[in-house]
Amino acid sequence: MISVSIEGLVKRFGQTTALNGIDLRIAPGELFFLLGPSGCGKTTLLRNIAGFYIPDAGTIRFGDEDVTNLPPHKRNTGMMFQSYALWPHLTVAGNVAFGLEERRVPRPQIRERVQAALASVKMEGYADRKINQLSGGQQQRVALARALVIQPRCLLLDEPLSNLDAKLRLEMRTEIRRACKENGLTAIYVTHDQKEALSIADRLAILDGGKLVQIGPPKEVYRRPRSRLVADFIGETNFIDGEVLGTDSTDASECRVRTAHGEFVGFITDPSWRPKPGEKAVLSVRPESWKLERRGAYSATINSVAGCVGRSVYLGEIAQYDFQPTADDAAVLKMYDLNPRDASDDFEVDEQLAVVEAQDVVVLPV
Repeated sequence: MISVSIEGLVKRFGQTTALNGIDLRIAPGELFFLLGPSGCGKTTLLRNIAGFYIPDAGTIRFGDEDVTNLPPHKRNTGMMFQSYALWPHLTVAGNVAFGLEERRVPRPQIRERVQAALASVKMEGYADRKINQLSGGQQQRVALARALVIQPRCLLLDEPLSNLDAKLRLEMRTEIRRACKENGLTAIYVTHDQKEALSIADRLAILDGGKLVQIGPPKEVYRRPRSRLVADFIGETNFIDGEVLGTDSTDASECRVRTAHGEFVGFITDPSWRPKPGEKAVLSVRPESWKLERRGAYSATINSVAGCVGRSVYLGEIAQYDFQPTADDAAVLKMYDLNPRDASDDFEVDEQLAVVEAQDVVVLPV
């Protein structure tokens, strides 16, 4: 296992700066995800780590070795692509063996390592099959075996599951994490799929405009986004505009905010921001954080919104509701009910309270 360290990385294409001063350290054996909107720089960063691009400034280290200017074949990284990139004229074993043959590994070792790699992805019975005889999920397993067989120092994955259907994606997520952990690999994974990142990453980074805007474990990034961009990109949320009333005298991260929906208490997640009374702010409240109560049976005045349920959509494991506040100029709120029973019977009365705990309210700068 090795660490990957990036310092002051800059990459330009003509007048466009794709990466602008990236500083990042990925721990040995860590499964690290890069996410962000299209054009944010995540694939460019991965290609710099792989050696396909040489940066204009900065350094990339694998452990203590500076690999910034090394060509790809001297970095000993394994790569998994969106398109699989398998040779159709070769068998499964032939595809897996290709990288070892290029490295002139002795034949007996090739056979042994190919068998071990196929066994690690549960494809040992398919060695003699042609690629066109395999399903999409099986082809992706072959691509993973080919990346593992060379015993790479680092595994790089560029949208590897985007061509698979939903069920296969779920299966391969678990398979990739298992293979990385069993082989002690440091892995860097680019994806647009937020659920993919949240479910298997050790840590993840959000990029925007060629810069890192937040790094952390999945739960921390989801529950404590530090900016509106991160809150909006990871999952769904309600944004509520407001005005800061003040912060708690004993805990400066706890903040009171006045909004069109009423008064809320939440937490400041950006450590560099210290709002003053009267300053504009925006609240982020996840749809699943709300709890619906009968009005009159619950007397909360803080962190509660009076209103009624409008449109509802039943999706099996969740039901989605539009909650219409009774206050003038208050925007409709999106809410989720997990494991819903019968939404049509639950909300026949006109008035409810939507209640949220302070720990689920994030206070962000505008």
